[in-house]
Amino acid sequence: MTGYLIRRLGTAIIVILGITALTFGMLHLIALSPGQIELGPKATKSAIRAFNQQVGWNAPLWKQFFTYIGHLFQGNFGWSYKDNQSVMSLFKEKAPLSAFLSAASLVLAIIIAIPLGIYQAVKRNSPSDIALTAVSFALYSMPVFLFALVLIDVFALNLGWVDPNISQDQSLSGALADSKDLILPIIALAGTAVASYSRYQRSSALDVLAQDYIKVARAKGLPDRLIYTRHLLRNSALPMITLIGLSLPALIAGNVLVEATFNIDGLGLLFVKSLQLSDDNVLLGYTLLTAILTVLGNLVADICLTISDPRIRLV
Repeated sequence: MTGYLIRRLGTAIIVILGITALTFGMLHLIALSPGQIELGPKATKSAIRAFNQQVGWNAPLWKQFFTYIGHLFQGNFGWSYKDNQSVMSLFKEKAPLSAFLSAASLVLAIIIAIPLGIYQAVKRNSPSDIALTAVSFALYSMPVFLFALVLIDVFALNLGWVDPNISQDQSLSGALADSKDLILPIIALAGTAVASYSRYQRSSALDVLAQDYIKVARAKGLPDRLIYTRHLLRNSALPMITLIGLSLPALIAGNVLVEATFNIDGLGLLFVKSLQLSDDNVLLGYTLLTAILTVLGNLVADICLTISDPRIRLV
């Protein structure tokens, strides 16, 4: 296990450095210079050139990159010239609400998808299975922002059950104070995940139902309830661990769209605004943070799968 973790961490560092280098180079080529962002469109070329020289923008690209990497090891993600504060302070301010939305939607999706997929496998080709399959395909093919707009139109504008925008105090504590306004964003994020997870869980459960040990359990006269809880649930849910780890990038991408749709001032909306304003340090920091979370998510999923299934050994 120790050797496996060391190898995976080494691979993770290489992947993260590669993503950082690629994103750093692309942003340097297409983004506005810090002088143009900070001084505005009316600034003179000499003033812009002097400002860029001061912050090191005119240095060779390789030198800028290694300087940036050195700052990263000190926990410094750079400076946001549009918000006039460090990128790290922006992340600390906006990350709690985004993390809550992601975690709540992921937990909700898992709670719904696993029993739903097992139910569909047990009731294979029944009218209920066909109906649920149709709903799953509709949600799976629907962009998350479109699903969010449908939820707003039905439950906020027509029925008036919730407010389409969350509290003006968009800290985590302020948002939780009006928790009912977080229902639609969480459902929007969880909806498409449920569609994907339930289909995967259904296929996995069908494979397990065809195994010999299920047939032996039924031949012994065990009731269906015990077969489903003792044999089917655990064995069919194991592949879901890997799927959840691999789906983290999609969940983070969904956060960007949902936060922009509901005007939630989290990391997702920060990314959208930074993209519009060419705030490249925020964009680079967000991309790097996403890469780190994705790599860690996959590593944690592999470890959890090994713990859950003693047949798997990490070597």
